[in-house]
Amino acid sequence: MSTTDETMPLVPKSPKLIWYDEVDELSSIDEVNGRNALILTREAMSIGKSSIPLTVTFFLQYSLTVVSIFSVGQMGKEELAAISLAIMTLNVSISVFNGMATCLDTFCAQAYGGKKYHLVGLYFQRCTAMILVFAIPIMIMWYYSGYLLSFIVPQDEKKLVLLAQTYLRYISFGAPGYIFFETGKRFLQAQHIFTAGQYSLFIVAPINVLLNYLLVWNSRVGLGFIGAPISTAISYWLMSFILLGYAIFIDGKECWFGLNVRESFNFKEWGSMMSLALNGTAMLLSEFVAFEILTLSASRFGTSSLAAQSIASTVATLSFQIPFAVSVAVSTQLANYIGAQNLQSANTTLRVARIFAFGLGLVNCVVLVVFGKSIAASFTNEDGVTNLAVVVLRILGINQLYDCPNILFAGCLRGQGRQHVGSILNLLAYYVLAVPLALVLGFRFQFGLFGLWSGLGVGIFTLASSEYWFLKNSNWDAILLASRHRNFYH
Repeated sequence: MSTTDETMPLVPKSPKLIWYDEVDELSSIDEVNGRNALILTREAMSIGKSSIPLTVTFFLQYSLTVVSIFSVGQMGKEELAAISLAIMTLNVSISVFNGMATCLDTFCAQAYGGKKYHLVGLYFQRCTAMILVFAIPIMIMWYYSGYLLSFIVPQDEKKLVLLAQTYLRYISFGAPGYIFFETGKRFLQAQHIFTAGQYSLFIVAPINVLLNYLLVWNSRVGLGFIGAPISTAISYWLMSFILLGYAIFIDGKECWFGLNVRESFNFKEWGSMMSLALNGTAMLLSEFVAFEILTLSASRFGTSSLAAQSIASTVATLSFQIPFAVSVAVSTQLANYIGAQNLQSANTTLRVARIFAFGLGLVNCVVLVVFGKSIAASFTNEDGVTNLAVVVLRILGINQLYDCPNILFAGCLRGQGRQHVGSILNLLAYYVLAVPLALVLGFRFQFGLFGLWSGLGVGIFTLASSEYWFLKNSNWDAILLASRHRNFYH
């Protein structure tokens, strides 16, 4: 509950941004360098340790819908096309949930760093309530998605539209479970509990495979096509309940002070959270939609190009998971330090983030450039598709040199609570520069897929460079003051 100016607590002034070689003038240069290296190594090990379970969580969560594609794909090409269309629509929609939940990377993590433990639980409840309200029109859209999809799919493919709509209608029952899982993960991550989501999905992922077999294919209880979305919806609820059980019986109760429905639905307090949530959604959704535009554009070049684009998009999604996991760990660590008003440690985290950003970019680049042909061949036996995919994967590999920094720097902006900067940069980079340039190179200059991915790469390079500049020139006084306001005046 907000306080008046007269009752505002006194807060200390933000410390001067320093590094350890400024602290002890009597130390030798070797001693200072050794101390700095040790601090960086410890911070890097901490972030790396947190990133491993996050990476596993993201891969397993991604597998839930992939299993549905494999399961339904065996029924026929119409069913495969329908579920692919439905999942593309689903992914765009749940990106809104994921994007809005990223506001907790700022709110919960900074509150925990500031030892305002009651606020961590309150922010979790408030964000969950806010996303559930936003989910209502999205689920209504899923229910009537056939009308919207009819503008994309040719008129003679009516069955395709109806099947896709059926999938979205059934999976909508699992949407609240998915939301609880996303916000619950961040509630626990703010407390440096990164393994809970991983353990939940260790249990749910095999159950999801079993459910797909039973509800899609089993001769006694199988339901056919609708069994796939029902399996995924059940899995969404299961992973949220298991995560809840982890918090209750294992670890995570420190920041829970009971359910507070009145404060959760206090719309007056939604303002600042809404701002970060919508900007976080813009950051996440802008890149995802840009990739979908490229995929739809690739269909104009023919079947082989579309197949090669599908391979590249799948590999790009898989390549995204590790740097994104590291970015979540960095965001949480950085926000904790900012909440604690520990600017020196926050600066250390930024240095480590830069090391991870360029290191991961180099590793991903080498893997895709050197092993591109083997990767492409694992998807298809068609030589024409393989040769196209190899070219695109090499461009994708080069793009990793600045896409990994982009992903890590976006996490730093979330940790600072500057989602508004990230959203503006993403929208400008993708829709003023990357997408128009990609379409011009691909169609006007007839470079095909090479042009599409090269144009996208220019946009990502510009985005990463801009994010780096904003982080390098951070107004730390304003960042720390904003954090103090969140922790003291809510």
